Amino acid sequence: MKVLFTHSYFLRFDPKQWRIMQPYAPLGTIYAAALLRQQGYEVALHDVMFAEGPDDIQPILQSFRPDVLVIYDDGFNYLTKMCLTNMREAAFSMSEMAKAIGCKVIVSSSDSTDHFEKYLSHQADFIIIGEAEQTLLELVDGIKDGKLVPEAVLGVAYKQGNETIKTPPRPVMTDLDALPNPAWDLVDVARYRQAWMDNYGYFSMNMGTTRGCPFKCNWCAKPIYGNRYNARSAEKVVSELKELKTKYNFDHIWFCDDIFGLKPGWVKRFADLVNEAGLKFSFKIQSRADLLLKDEQIQPLAASGCHTVWMGAESGSQRILDAMDKGTTTEQIAEATKLLKQYGINPAFFLQFGYLGETMEDIQLTLQMVKRLVPADIGISVSYPLPGTKFYDKVKEQLGTKTNWTDSDELALMFNNTYKPAFYKQLHRYVHNHYRVVKSIADIKDEWNRKKKLSMHNLKRLVKLPYYQLKAIVSTGKLNKLTQAA
Repeated sequence: MKVLFTHSYFLRFDPKQWRIMQPYAPLGTIYAAALLRQQGYEVALHDVMFAEGPDDIQPILQSFRPDVLVIYDDGFNYLTKMCLTNMREAAFSMSEMAKAIGCKVIVSSSDSTDHFEKYLSHQADFIIIGEAEQTLLELVDGIKDGKLVPEAVLGVAYKQGNETIKTPPRPVMTDLDALPNPAWDLVDVARYRQAWMDNYGYFSMNMGTTRGCPFKCNWCAKPIYGNRYNARSAEKVVSELKELKTKYNFDHIWFCDDIFGLKPGWVKRFADLVNEAGLKFSFKIQSRADLLLKDEQIQPLAASGCHTVWMGAESGSQRILDAMDKGTTTEQIAEATKLLKQYGINPAFFLQFGYLGETMEDIQLTLQMVKRLVPADIGISVSYPLPGTKFYDKVKEQLGTKTNWTDSDELALMFNNTYKPAFYKQLHRYVHNHYRVVKSIADIKDEWNRKKKLSMHNLKRLVKLPYYQLKAIVSTGKLNKLTQAA
């Protein structure tokens, strides 16, 4: 039986990400494809990362003639967790096209988990709820044998007449090493390499070492892997790294775990194995300020090639962090930032504005934190209510017909807060403009103090500094007007 895999993250439909051009292959998708191939199914991948639109699937539907189309989004990528409506509409289109030629259609994604009835109304036969590999295999086995009893399959939603049925959840996998390595041979790796080399001069690939996150941030949606934490062995991870290095000669890895290296002793073991294997590469991870201060985490990260750590700093206001149930302190953020810099690792901050009850005083505390700590990079968002979170439950009565962003740069505030949505759009520009000034000055001073000369890159930044400062002043004026109008 033939199974065609695809996903619904079209990079072209997310203008900000298309400009940034840091594409990563759909890791979750090729994990599932590898499992079905291991079980004897003929599989193919239609990777839509660079596709023009959903109609691009038509030729492969006609040539491959699959029995089943699986729209399986990458649950490791935070962009797919945002449930963007551009991608949802594309998934609907592909589902309908496949159904028109007689395919069974199975969907697994964060968005379909939250809105399974919408997907079922657009010709999907089954929506997988939660971790998907084992459920998918059971569904496909049943379709192949003609003996599928949907109500006996854990973790699915489907239509029975006019009724929507949702079965009980499936227990999560605990032995992640039992899964086959992702089917990278199905991916046009050369296309990804070219995008990275053309834009950045190095090639980055993605890899997962864990599933889930046990922390309780009340705005964080975890529809696929949930509030658990299971890790692959360091041995398995390094073995896969060696294989990928041999086959594709990557320069850099994004470890796309929600939390990297939470298991005690894991990072130390990983660093030892990387160095024993003679692997040379750099990597970036996501972590928490409090975790980075435990069990000598930072030294082995540096020893194994860690280049950047993205921290969910979120806010410089302890009041807001506590309201979020973040479980970290501003002091931990400062200490982790200091230690990362000491070990030559770039600290980067995720910042979130617009949480319930946030005032200008809270916003100023966040800006002061950024100016004081000078992270290597920042990523800014506004509070985004997704189903299944305590935050969503607090604001759902305020949500209208619009409950999701169209693309990742929309930054629409969809509930009532201290300021109007236009304020937060301008705040985004204001913070980035001021950060650019602060970061440029810090980098120029640092290089001058160390070398008594400036690189061409920093000379260009020095020349542009008045322009950056002017933009910062202009954005300040615009923000002040919106503040006064509130």
